[in-house]
Amino acid sequence: MTDPLFSKPARRGIYLLPNLFTTGAMFAGFYAIVAGILGFFTHAAIAVFIAALLDGMDGRIARLTGTQSEFGVQYDSLSDLISFGLAPSLVLYTWSLQYLREYGPLWSKVGWCAAFVYAACAALRLARFNTQVGVADKRFFQGLASPAAAGLCMAFVWTVENLRADGYAIDGPSLCFFTPILAVAAGLLMVSRVRYFSFKTWPIGDRVPFVWIILAVLVIVALTLNTAMVLLALATTYALSGLVITLWGLRSRASRRRLRMARRHAPPPEGEP
Repeated sequence: MTDPLFSKPARRGIYLLPNLFTTGAMFAGFYAIVAGILGFFTHAAIAVFIAALLDGMDGRIARLTGTQSEFGVQYDSLSDLISFGLAPSLVLYTWSLQYLREYGPLWSKVGWCAAFVYAACAALRLARFNTQVGVADKRFFQGLASPAAAGLCMAFVWTVENLRADGYAIDGPSLCFFTPILAVAAGLLMVSRVRYFSFKTWPIGDRVPFVWIILAVLVIVALTLNTAMVLLALATTYALSGLVITLWGLRSRASRRRLRMARRHAPPPEGEP
C-alpha cells in the first residue's frame, strides 16, 4: 500500500498538438495586425485566412486524437478574438476607415466606431457561442461565424488590392464610405439570430457523393485562377445563404401556422355533430 505522504501529486498539463495549432492561428492573427499597420494589406488578408485554416484544424485534431479539454476551448476562443475580431477590424481601419478623417471629425469617429462595432460583435459572438456549447443544434450556427465574417472582410481587401495592382483606380481610401457598411454588416450578422449551415458535422459518413469531388476540383481550379476573387464570392455566398435559410424557415413556419389555424376553424364535415 502506497504511503500518501510519499505519493506524488497528479501532474497537470495541457495537450500539446491541438494547442500548437491554436497558437499558430493566434500568431497569424497577430501578424495580420502588424502587416496592416505597416501597410502590407495583402499579406494581412492572407494571414487571416491562414489563421482560419489553422483554427479549423485544431478542433478536428483534438477530436480525432481524444485531446479535447476545457483549457483548449477557452484558449481557442481567445485566439479567435485576436485573429477574427481584432485583426480584421484593425486591418479595415488602417486600410480604409482611417481616411474618413479627411472629411471632418464626425466622419473620423464613424471610421473607428465601425471598426469597434465589428470587434465588439466578434467578442459577443464568441461569448454567446461558448455559452451555447452542448445545447445548440450542431448542424447550424446562430449568427455568422467569426472566421466567415473575417474571411468576407479580408477577401474584400485582398480583391481590391489585386485590382489596384492590376491598374484599376480603386483602393482602400476611395472605398472609405463603403467599408463602414461592410464592417457593421459583418458585425451585426455575427450577433444576429440568422442560421448558417455548419460544416463541422460534414461529412456525416466515410463516403460522399461523387459530385462533391467534381465540385472540389472546380473550386481548386478557380482558386488557382483568381484566389482573392473566388474567396470573396464564396464568402459572400455563404453570408447571404444564412439570410435565405432563415427567411425560408420563417416562411415555412408561417405556412404551417396558417394551416393549423385553418384546420382548427374549419367547419366539421356534413353528418358529424
